Amino acid sequence: MGCSERPSIYGIIHFPENSNYQHTVYLIQPQHLNELAAPFFGKVIDSAIIDDQGFFELKHLPQTSEPMLLEIAIQKQGDHLNYLQNDDPATNNYMVFVWEKDETIDITASAAAFQQTFSIENPSPVNTSLLTLREVKQNSFQKYLQNKHWEVHDGTQLMEKEEAVLNYQKTLIDFANNSTQFFPSMLALRWVSPQNDYERVPEFLFQQCEQWRDYNHPWANELCEKADKETLPVLVGDPFPNANLPLSTGEITSLYAHLGKKLTIVDVWASWCVPCRKENRDILVPLWEQYYEKGFQIIAYGLETSEEAWNTAIEKDGAYRWLHASDLQGDEAAFMKTLRIQTIPANFILDAEGKVIAKNLHGADLQRFVATYFQQ
Repeated sequence: MGCSERPSIYGIIHFPENSNYQHTVYLIQPQHLNELAAPFFGKVIDSAIIDDQGFFELKHLPQTSEPMLLEIAIQKQGDHLNYLQNDDPATNNYMVFVWEKDETIDITASAAAFQQTFSIENPSPVNTSLLTLREVKQNSFQKYLQNKHWEVHDGTQLMEKEEAVLNYQKTLIDFANNSTQFFPSMLALRWVSPQNDYERVPEFLFQQCEQWRDYNHPWANELCEKADKETLPVLVGDPFPNANLPLSTGEITSLYAHLGKKLTIVDVWASWCVPCRKENRDILVPLWEQYYEKGFQIIAYGLETSEEAWNTAIEKDGAYRWLHASDLQGDEAAFMKTLRIQTIPANFILDAEGKVIAKNLHGADLQRFVATYFQQ
């Protein structure tokens, strides 16, 4: 592949006074969608040592007729050359931009806050969109995640932490779903979860596939392979699987045989799950007492291996009021594989026909949803 010899990407990096470290700028090309914004992935196509004045230039760019998404990262000498930091947008060491043939990119940034301060002189529309996404990410991170220190060692704040993470993700999801540009949407998708964990937001993956299915880029195909309904958790809007469940009474019955006349919560929990137990006592028992006679049902599936621990928890929480099922096979349970989920607490809220109308609502959100539904 031929290379351009004139500097097409250059800029100034600002350093704190008395900085004694030599830094290098790396230009990285993600080859696949899951390499975008991921540490230690992507192909390094050029690098440049930043001089004493903070100047760098990158000359060796692949010849291409199509716009190319690239990552630019700054590293201290001796660090991993393609390590991308994703812990905090204020200190992340890389940014993503799009370069087109014969385009000149003039960059300015601060070494200590590279992603946060990254700018391009006269950015193209797609780079303007990427910079806007960066701002969305930064603002959302500050609002929901920055300086949060959850005490999750005993599980008591797991749901609070998950809610904060989901709120952060939702701002990026909204950006992607409303974007008309492919590369910014893909970056938002990857920033939602650099770890490729979309179990809690599979509808987002599916919607992005539908939005970009016909887009002429290999990443669109990779996206849709990942967004296959056969591998995603059961989605909102889909019928819930009519699984056969082994009840705590010893009976095996189909789930649909016990649907509520108006609303059913399929609750996936465990006796060892602290937030699950709290949800039983504080949320599900009161909901059951208030709405059962009005057509409300709960079908609980326990991710258990000990029948004794399972039954003890049911009795202690007051959860004996509703149906309970478990294969007593822990993570290997067939029901979990049917739902294609691994994380609990989890729930699926079904209408009278068994269609999923909401998922993974907990605490006050679940109470409000049920109350509103029964007022209709």
